[in-house]
Amino acid sequence: AYSSLAQIGYITLGISLANANGLTGSIVHLFNHALMKTALFLALGAVAYRIGSVKLADLAGIGRQMPLTMAAFVVGGLAIIGVPGTAGFVSKWYLAVGAIDRGWWPLVFLIVASSLIAVVYIGRVVEVAWFREPSPMAAKASDPPLSMLVPLLALAAATLYFGIDTEASAGIARKIASGLVGGLK
Repeated sequence: AYSSLAQIGYITLGISLANANGLTGSIVHLFNHALMKTALFLALGAVAYRIGSVKLADLAGIGRQMPLTMAAFVVGGLAIIGVPGTAGFVSKWYLAVGAIDRGWWPLVFLIVASSLIAVVYIGRVVEVAWFREPSPMAAKASDPPLSMLVPLLALAAATLYFGIDTEASAGIARKIASGLVGGLK
């Protein structure tokens, strides 16, 4: 949940750039953040449903017991990091281009640095969930019922889809941003 502060920072950054690319990054990040963060929360909600905890120590080995749930968590995490092929990359790309357009190239390094910080906190959960022996709580877990799993997998799939086919999200955001920036002149 703390990473939402950084995500709001990205949105604010794009607005402050006051150019089409930066504003496109902000608008598309509103949409992308909803996809990727909701996937992360639903994945952890499914874990809490199955084992009654989301403490890191209790998540040890849960990836083997809840593979679909934790695969969706990994997809959401990769998007938060901004890995190419995910929706999160698209947002960060537009923000970086907007910063370069403005001549504020040091902001590009800050965007990359914040992504590297995300690697640490997402990577820690992935390492514990997939590469440790199952905790006593995780050993009895299984993927949640379809009523929980289907929306989670749909969000993870959408996070990948909008990272590849950007016209529906970034294309529309670009049109909106161009209209807004054009109106500022």
